[in-house]
Amino acid sequence: MIFTSCSPVKYVPEDQYLLDRYRIRVREGKLKKEEIKNYVRQKPNKRILGLRFHLGMYNLSKKDSERGLSNWLRKIGEEPVIYDEFLSEKSVDFLKSYLDNKGYYNSVVKDTVQLKRKRARILYKIEVNEPFKIKNINFRCNDSVLADDFFHDTINTVIVKEDNFDLDILQNERTRIEKRLKNKGYYKFNKDFIFFEADSSSRTKKVDLVLNIHQPQKKTPDNDVVRSHHKKYLINKVYVFTNFDQKEALSQGEGYYTDLDTVYVDGIYYISKGEDKLNKRVIFQSNFVQEGALYSLEKVNKTYKHLNSLRLFKIINIQFEEIDSLQNDSLHLGYINCKMKLTKYFLQSYTIEIQGTNSYGNIGVGGNFLYQHRSLFGGAEVTDFRVNGAIEKIDEENIAGNNYTTELGGNILVSIPKFILPVFKAEKFSKKYSPKTQISAGYNFQDRIDYRRSIANMSYGYSWDGNKYLKHSVKLLELNAVNLPYATQEFKNYIDSTYLRSSYDNHLVSVTNYSLIFNNQDIKKSRDFYFLRLNSEISGNILSGISELTNAVTDENGKYMVFGVPFSQYAKFDLDIRYYNVIDNSSTIAYRIFGGVGIPYGNSLALPFEKMYFSGGANSIRAWNVRDLGPGSYAGGSRTRFPDQTGDIKLEANFEYRFKMFWVLEGALFVDAGNVWNLNSNEFEGGLFRRDEFYKEFAIGSGAGARFDFSFVIFRLDLGVKLRDPALPEGDRWIHGNRSLSWQNDFTINIGIGYPF
Repeated sequence: MIFTSCSPVKYVPEDQYLLDRYRIRVREGKLKKEEIKNYVRQKPNKRILGLRFHLGMYNLSKKDSERGLSNWLRKIGEEPVIYDEFLSEKSVDFLKSYLDNKGYYNSVVKDTVQLKRKRARILYKIEVNEPFKIKNINFRCNDSVLADDFFHDTINTVIVKEDNFDLDILQNERTRIEKRLKNKGYYKFNKDFIFFEADSSSRTKKVDLVLNIHQPQKKTPDNDVVRSHHKKYLINKVYVFTNFDQKEALSQGEGYYTDLDTVYVDGIYYISKGEDKLNKRVIFQSNFVQEGALYSLEKVNKTYKHLNSLRLFKIINIQFEEIDSLQNDSLHLGYINCKMKLTKYFLQSYTIEIQGTNSYGNIGVGGNFLYQHRSLFGGAEVTDFRVNGAIEKIDEENIAGNNYTTELGGNILVSIPKFILPVFKAEKFSKKYSPKTQISAGYNFQDRIDYRRSIANMSYGYSWDGNKYLKHSVKLLELNAVNLPYATQEFKNYIDSTYLRSSYDNHLVSVTNYSLIFNNQDIKKSRDFYFLRLNSEISGNILSGISELTNAVTDENGKYMVFGVPFSQYAKFDLDIRYYNVIDNSSTIAYRIFGGVGIPYGNSLALPFEKMYFSGGANSIRAWNVRDLGPGSYAGGSRTRFPDQTGDIKLEANFEYRFKMFWVLEGALFVDAGNVWNLNSNEFEGGLFRRDEFYKEFAIGSGAGARFDFSFVIFRLDLGVKLRDPALPEGDRWIHGNRSLSWQNDFTINIGIGYPF
């Protein structure tokens, strides 16, 4: 209200105008308006939901004050954009140039400016002429050395007959040819050697195009300039500086290199200062620049990518040096040395975290100790070790007779930059897909009011890159063992008839899991992108097969036992799809759809509690607390002492509008919808999934949030409000129009780290 009531022209000088808005009207032609907008030289003040928030902040300051609050408001705000006639004319010129580049020659661009109430509105009218089209494309190369490599690839040209005579496409073709020839060994070739000849007819609007390859030029001893041939370059020697110190190299000059030790292994000269414990196979596995091979830009980029994935080097610098003494003009060959200068991170680091906790009003404190070693065994094995603990004071006594609940635990994760397979070596696969073997183990002990429980887990699996946007992950084996030595009778009575019973009985979960992730985000460009995660897992089949073959012991319910403990069997599949619409540098709209189903079978009547789906909370439907929604239209048990509202099926959709405000503060408006359901059990009344009814049981919530982006972490605070509650009687589920909102029942505050999706 403050921002909208404050006049936006408050600080616009006399006889000048605030640039209120601009529009682009295109007559005919297939042009992308979003692309055209990039050529408008003057843009109005940023808007959030139609409001000039940043201009409003600026206008709240006092004009003559440069201190205190006014100074801060001016820094975080945005001063008014004053209409500039010169920039408007420049925009017309740039738009004309853009149309020419796209083949729409002699098109007309006019600007109309409306000046009213100290505001300027600009309309850019574009009348697009019929574009020039490419009639023919021919290729010419006078360099006999280059000719074969060039002509064999012309079939892959991006220039297509009858397409527009678009200069951007011609530039793309130059870039494509440059990359292609550099991958063929032509180290010194660049797109400046490529030029086009165009013969056009204004009557037919057709263009005959010829792509030419220049020969390089060189000076003779008599200073005459003559044409020569493009050379292919062979890699002579590969030098790797495994612990290069840039600071020392700059201060000592050439003296720095005289004190270094050199070892030659597998075609690479490893150079270091003193003894370096790094396993040389790690470098060999990540290096694609090989002694005696032709230079290839693609292999250089692969080497950068693989070395960077080791998470061991903070600076990676690959340089090439031409060797004049080895040049062979008769064979048109050149020789270059490759020097890789690698600067390591600190190998070891640790972090101490202190946390405050609040569970249902019980105040406590927790802490984590994290230790990381980036090359524990000398092979770039990244090892993360964590110890955590928490304690809370409560009003009641726990089973040990004291007024505290405690939780202690620890886990270790080792990520090894290669496949460790017992059957065969996978070195070729490792070089191509940058795989990692991941081994983890953990233990957690919980001493609560009603029970004492320990959970042990271990996993062994692999992850690897598919292509530019795909990543794969397989857990061959994940074991979770739950042991409950003590529990109060009240707790046992409560869980005896619920799904919770299987989670608090002693049990074993053996899982094989596969995940696929697609992400086409480009961090260098601000553009729309997609994210997709497909996850599938199956549990207990190996143990079940062994049990049947060995006639293993069963319990009174006919369940197979391992070491006297029953194990779970189920299959689970879920899909998470997200789309991020980048509006501008300040605003983004994020969409998300999630669907998942878990099916128990064989040795299990239900999914393990920890594998069931739940709704509500900071990363789900934010108008409800965690496990406080569903399943289906279930209406009882909300906010109980033992929250267990879970399901076998989950459907969810989220929409969030994100916008930058000032300083580190970002805002968000969101709408969430979804629920969970059960497949078989009717333990929760109204909780069964019914194909003809489930869509009537969607919960809907909305709200607003604040994000504090501190670069290293994003702290999030969301306020959700219920719009539609499936736990209410049918016909009364839309809260608006049926009753007034209640702060206690209809609003929820969620705190989180990072974006919700």
